Amino acid sequence: MSRAYNFSAGPAVLPLEVLQEAQKYLVDYKGCGMSVMEMSHRGKDYDAIHQEAVATFKELCGLGDDWSVVFIQGGASMQFAMIPMNFLSAGATADYVNSGTWGNKALKEAKKMAALRGATVNIAADCQKDIPTRQPTEFNWTDGAAYAHICTNETISGAEMKVIPEVAAPLIADMSSDILSCPRDYSKFSMFYAGAQKNLGPSGMAVVAIRNDFAEKGPEAIPTMLQYRTYTKENSLYNTPPTWGIYIFCETMKWVKKMGKENLFKLNEEKAKKIYDVIDSSGFWSGTALKEFRSNMNVTWRIKGGDEELEKKFIEEAKAAGMSSLKGHRSVGGLRASIYNAFPMEGVDALVGFMKDFEKRNG
Repeated sequence: MSRAYNFSAGPAVLPLEVLQEAQKYLVDYKGCGMSVMEMSHRGKDYDAIHQEAVATFKELCGLGDDWSVVFIQGGASMQFAMIPMNFLSAGATADYVNSGTWGNKALKEAKKMAALRGATVNIAADCQKDIPTRQPTEFNWTDGAAYAHICTNETISGAEMKVIPEVAAPLIADMSSDILSCPRDYSKFSMFYAGAQKNLGPSGMAVVAIRNDFAEKGPEAIPTMLQYRTYTKENSLYNTPPTWGIYIFCETMKWVKKMGKENLFKLNEEKAKKIYDVIDSSGFWSGTALKEFRSNMNVTWRIKGGDEELEKKFIEEAKAAGMSSLKGHRSVGGLRASIYNAFPMEGVDALVGFMKDFEKRNG
């Protein structure tokens, strides 16, 4: 078996043992005579998977019975619209932090709903266009805001929010690319969510953790499938959920628990440091995020101040050497190595060795 080192930002690398477990039971799940993809979502075999998935995630995040964990199709982008639909009412104000591409996408959806309802969106901080990229440290919060929204890690810019801001309003966070990757007090939030395709499982759904009392604030007049209470009250089983994605999510959460959170957090720091050390070691490379905001999940950098031809050569040669998806996002260019929880240290060592060799040959 030959597997590339997959540096893709998403869909991203999954734990190998999770893939192998899924492969083992693909046709016949533990003697049931069928695949998880074929099971009734109302049956006892799938129910056991579903319940374990929720319980393990809640345990990892330290969530109590006053929280629900639900699975919603449409990824994080669907959440950008559902949040203002549920929580931004006429005359109210929502605070948004515009920290980059994904913070801005959430902001744009909120503005659409605000215009329809006669509500207001306040930009509490804006550093989307700042170069070097960063996360904000100063905020202009609104007194009595309906909620405040942040994105803890900007996948494209490679900037991570190292300290969660203090805010009086209910705090909502898009954690798509750094959830369960570092120490974090999840009790600070009223809701947090993540597109599954980076640290949690396959693409196609978002995992949403929400306080039950907060979910109840949504108006019942909006479509049933766009109300959070529909998911919390029905345990994500109002209609057929993405059962296969939830199964892989469950196995991935069991893998995180087996690894040990603290061990995983330390490993993530070590992986990122190895790459950043090479970037900082000479004038050949340059990081694109301020050092104090550098992401441990998405390392972004340039060659010689943005030599696009040399960057193209780097990407092509790296691919030939078994390292995939190192091209930066089309909106910013350059290079990007996404090294999520499941990314192996051996892949980081391979990249670091290749970077040093490439610099010798092209510096």
